[in-house]
Amino acid sequence: MNKVILMGRLTRDPDIRYSNSQSGEQLAIARFTLAVDRRFARRNGGDNQQSADFISCVSFGRQAEFAEKYLKQGTKIAVTGRIQTGSYTNKEGQKVYTTEVVVEEQEFAESKGSESQGGYAPQNAPSPEDANADAFMNIPEGIENDLPFK
Repeated sequence: MNKVILMGRLTRDPDIRYSNSQSGEQLAIARFTLAVDRRFARRNGGDNQQSADFISCVSFGRQAEFAEKYLKQGTKIAVTGRIQTGSYTNKEGQKVYTTEVVVEEQEFAESKGSESQGGYAPQNAPSPEDANADAFMNIPEGIENDLPFK
């Protein structure tokens, strides 16, 4: 099985191109790179370090048109797709190997206004300090009707 699920931020605006499909229609092709967080702990018992992997992605057709219309640098998205490898010979005659994710589905991974705020934080949300001794958080007063469960 070849299935990939990623969540990250676009490193730049998608590069959109059009080519003729086999049926003679214009086919949109979008290429972009996702910066996907990678967390790891130091061996000496230090704090967690954070780094990122930069994953090349390509989408076709409606997915590419969506990318052209709605995605821009810094947008946090979740994608599902498959890994595809390939190779070509560059101008210097050297063989270059490629790996990219062919996007089958994509969706926004945060609300529209949260990009400028640096993340999503609902109003009146409890903080970790509100947890009681058994590690459960107390529900703040007045939001009982807003809960998705009863």
